[in-house]
Amino acid sequence: MVSYPHWQTVPLRWKDNDVYGHVNNVVHYSLMDTVINTWLIERGGLDIESGPVIGLCVESRCAYHASVSFPDTLRIGLRVAHLGRSSVRYEIGMYTAAETLVAEGHFVHVFVDRGSRRPVEVSGKLREALESLTS
Repeated sequence: MVSYPHWQTVPLRWKDNDVYGHVNNVVHYSLMDTVINTWLIERGGLDIESGPVIGLCVESRCAYHASVSFPDTLRIGLRVAHLGRSSVRYEIGMYTAAETLVAEGHFVHVFVDRGSRRPVEVSGKLREALESLTS
């Protein structure tokens, strides 16, 4: 298993299964986004409702390796592969409890001013938190 500084366990839901009996591909993206944003809010102090800075996803990718379905639980690993002045590239791995790699992907966020939507420098508590996830 690849090394990730942060892990979150996520139970799959009944509605995550599609007509083929496995978790639909869009759910993987939603799980990645959820793990990233949960971490940003809890550890980075990101105020998604009224803070002056928000993170916009400008790129995402997911490669699928194994099928999974409800009622499985996934362990999702998170790390930062690159931290720039105003952007960050996260890498995410999704594993079953038996450590089977289900999917791996990446998200790129650009942090911007909430009002102008212009890039801003990642600083303070948010930068410190992101640095703690670097591999």
